[in-house]
Amino acid sequence: MKNIFLIALAIVTLVSCEQSLKTGFIDNAEVINNYQEKIDIEAKFKVKIEAFQKRTDSTSKAFQIEAQAFQLKAQKLPDAQAQQEYQALSQKQQVLQQRIQLEEQQIQKESQVAIDSLISKVKDFVSEYGKNNGYAYIFGSNEGGSVMYGAEENEVTQTILDALNAAYKKD
Repeated sequence: MKNIFLIALAIVTLVSCEQSLKTGFIDNAEVINNYQEKIDIEAKFKVKIEAFQKRTDSTSKAFQIEAQAFQLKAQKLPDAQAQQEYQALSQKQQVLQQRIQLEEQQIQKESQVAIDSLISKVKDFVSEYGKNNGYAYIFGSNEGGSVMYGAEENEVTQTILDALNAAYKKD
Protein backbone atom coordinates (compact mmCIF):
# COMPACT_ATOMS: atom_id res chain seq x y z
CA MET A 1 0.00 0.00 0.00
CA LYS A 2 2.83 2.35 0.90
CA ASN A 3 4.58 1.55 -2.40
CA ILE A 4 1.43 2.35 -4.40
CA PHE A 5 1.20 5.74 -2.70
CA LEU A 6 4.86 6.50 -3.47
CA ILE A 7 4.44 5.43 -7.11
CA ALA A 8 1.30 7.60 -7.47
CA LEU A 9 3.12 10.55 -5.91
CA ALA A 10 6.07 10.06 -8.28
CA ILE A 11 3.75 9.93 -11.31
CA VAL A 12 1.93 13.12 -10.24
CA THR A 13 5.27 14.85 -9.68
CA LEU A 14 6.58 13.82 -13.11
CA VAL A 15 3.39 14.91 -14.86
CA SER A 16 3.40 18.28 -13.13
CA CYS A 17 7.07 18.81 -14.03
CA GLU A 18 6.31 18.22 -17.71
CA GLN A 19 3.84 21.09 -17.82
CA SER A 20 5.86 24.20 -18.49
CA LEU A 21 4.66 27.61 -17.49
CA LYS A 22 3.93 29.96 -20.35
CA THR A 23 6.39 32.83 -20.05
CA GLY A 24 7.31 35.81 -22.15
CA PHE A 25 9.35 38.94 -21.96
CA ILE A 26 9.15 42.45 -23.32
CA ASP A 27 11.67 45.18 -23.95
CA ASN A 28 10.36 47.81 -21.53
CA ALA A 29 12.00 50.74 -23.31
CA GLU A 30 10.68 49.71 -26.72
CA VAL A 31 7.13 49.30 -25.44
CA ILE A 32 7.11 52.65 -23.64
CA ASN A 33 8.95 54.63 -26.32
CA ASN A 34 6.87 53.28 -29.21
CA TYR A 35 3.52 53.47 -27.43
CA GLN A 36 1.40 56.00 -29.32
CA GLU A 37 0.01 57.58 -26.15
CA LYS A 38 3.56 58.41 -25.00
CA ILE A 39 4.33 59.88 -28.41
CA ASP A 40 1.17 62.00 -28.13
CA ILE A 41 2.06 63.12 -24.59
CA GLU A 42 5.53 64.15 -25.73
CA ALA A 43 4.06 66.12 -28.65
CA LYS A 44 1.63 67.88 -26.29
CA PHE A 45 4.43 68.87 -23.93
CA LYS A 46 6.67 69.93 -26.80
CA VAL A 47 3.98 72.45 -27.80
CA LYS A 48 3.70 73.64 -24.19
CA ILE A 49 7.47 74.02 -23.88
CA GLU A 50 7.73 75.92 -27.15
CA ALA A 51 4.95 78.31 -26.06
CA PHE A 52 6.69 78.74 -22.70
CA GLN A 53 10.00 79.50 -24.40
CA LYS A 54 8.38 82.07 -26.68
CA ARG A 55 6.76 83.80 -23.69
CA THR A 56 10.04 83.69 -21.79
CA ASP A 57 11.99 85.09 -24.74
CA SER A 58 9.57 87.95 -25.31
CA THR A 59 9.46 88.78 -21.60
CA SER A 60 13.27 88.71 -21.43
CA LYS A 61 13.61 90.94 -24.47
CA ALA A 62 11.09 93.43 -23.07
CA PHE A 63 12.98 93.49 -19.77
CA GLN A 64 16.32 93.99 -21.56
CA ILE A 65 14.88 96.95 -23.45
CA GLU A 66 13.59 98.39 -20.18
CA ALA A 67 16.99 97.84 -18.51
CA GLN A 68 18.82 99.53 -21.39
CA ALA A 69 16.44 102.48 -21.25
CA PHE A 70 17.05 102.71 -17.52
CA GLN A 71 20.83 102.75 -18.01
CA LEU A 72 20.54 105.74 -20.34
CA LYS A 73 18.11 107.48 -18.01
CA ALA A 74 20.16 106.69 -14.88
CA GLN A 75 23.11 108.71 -16.15
CA LYS A 76 20.97 111.86 -15.96
CA LEU A 77 19.34 111.15 -12.58
CA PRO A 78 20.62 112.04 -9.12
CA ASP A 79 22.37 109.09 -7.46
CA ALA A 80 19.64 108.51 -4.86
CA GLN A 81 16.88 108.40 -7.45
CA ALA A 82 18.94 106.21 -9.78
CA GLN A 83 19.61 103.79 -6.90
CA GLN A 84 15.90 103.67 -6.03
CA GLU A 85 14.88 102.97 -9.64
CA TYR A 86 17.65 100.39 -9.96
CA GLN A 87 16.29 98.54 -6.91
CA ALA A 88 12.78 98.60 -8.39
CA LEU A 89 14.14 97.22 -11.65
CA SER A 90 16.04 94.50 -9.78
CA GLN A 91 12.90 93.48 -7.91
CA LYS A 92 11.00 93.34 -11.18
CA GLN A 93 13.71 91.08 -12.61
CA GLN A 94 13.48 88.77 -9.58
CA VAL A 95 9.70 88.53 -9.92
CA LEU A 96 10.02 87.70 -13.62
CA GLN A 97 12.64 85.04 -12.91
CA GLN A 98 10.50 83.51 -10.16
CA ARG A 99 7.46 83.44 -12.46
CA ILE A 100 9.49 81.76 -15.20
CA GLN A 101 10.94 79.24 -12.77
CA LEU A 102 7.49 78.47 -11.32
CA GLU A 103 5.98 77.90 -14.76
CA GLU A 104 8.93 75.70 -15.77
CA GLN A 105 8.50 73.60 -12.62
CA GLN A 106 4.77 73.29 -13.29
CA ILE A 107 5.40 71.98 -16.81
CA GLN A 108 7.97 69.49 -15.48
CA LYS A 109 5.56 68.33 -12.78
CA GLU A 110 2.69 67.89 -15.27
CA SER A 111 5.00 65.97 -17.60
CA GLN A 112 6.22 63.68 -14.81
CA VAL A 113 2.66 62.97 -13.63
CA ALA A 114 1.62 62.13 -17.21
CA ILE A 115 4.59 59.79 -17.73
CA ASP A 116 4.12 58.10 -14.34
CA SER A 117 0.45 57.54 -15.14
CA LEU A 118 1.39 56.15 -18.55
CA ILE A 119 3.90 53.70 -17.06
CA SER A 120 1.31 52.53 -14.55
CA LYS A 121 -1.21 52.09 -17.37
CA VAL A 122 1.28 50.01 -19.38
CA LYS A 123 2.07 47.80 -16.36
CA ASP A 124 -1.65 47.22 -15.78
CA PHE A 125 -2.16 46.44 -19.47
CA VAL A 126 0.70 43.92 -19.55
CA SER A 127 -0.65 42.30 -16.39
CA GLU A 128 -4.15 41.96 -17.88
CA TYR A 129 -2.71 40.76 -21.18
CA GLY A 130 -0.75 38.07 -19.35
CA LYS A 131 -3.80 36.90 -17.40
CA ASN A 132 -6.05 36.88 -20.46
CA ASN A 133 -3.53 35.01 -22.62
CA GLY A 134 -2.46 32.31 -20.20
CA TYR A 135 0.96 33.61 -19.21
CA ALA A 136 2.40 32.63 -15.86
CA TYR A 137 5.05 35.34 -16.19
CA ILE A 138 5.88 38.23 -18.48
CA PHE A 139 9.27 39.64 -17.64
CA GLY A 140 10.53 43.09 -18.50
CA SER A 141 13.93 43.51 -20.06
CA ASN A 142 15.86 46.74 -19.73
CA GLU A 143 19.34 48.24 -19.72
CA GLY A 144 19.84 46.97 -16.16
CA GLY A 145 19.57 43.42 -17.41
CA SER A 146 16.52 41.99 -15.68
CA VAL A 147 16.29 39.52 -18.60
CA MET A 148 19.79 38.67 -19.71
CA TYR A 149 18.60 36.19 -22.31
CA GLY A 150 15.26 35.10 -23.63
CA ALA A 151 14.39 32.73 -26.42
CA GLU A 152 13.10 34.72 -29.37
CA GLU A 153 9.83 32.83 -29.42
CA ASN A 154 9.13 34.07 -25.89
CA GLU A 155 9.55 37.75 -26.77
CA VAL A 156 6.16 39.41 -26.88
CA THR A 157 7.27 43.04 -27.14
CA GLN A 158 5.70 43.72 -30.53
CA THR A 159 2.56 41.74 -29.73
CA ILE A 160 1.95 43.72 -26.56
CA LEU A 161 2.89 47.02 -28.21
CA ASP A 162 0.41 46.35 -31.02
CA ALA A 163 -2.33 45.44 -28.55
CA LEU A 164 -1.56 48.47 -26.40
CA ASN A 165 -1.69 50.84 -29.38
CA ALA A 166 -4.91 49.22 -30.61
CA ALA A 167 -6.50 49.73 -27.18
CA TYR A 168 -5.31 53.36 -27.17
CA LYS A 169 -6.88 53.99 -30.59
CA LYS A 170 -10.21 52.74 -29.24
CA ASP A 171 -10.15 55.32 -26.42
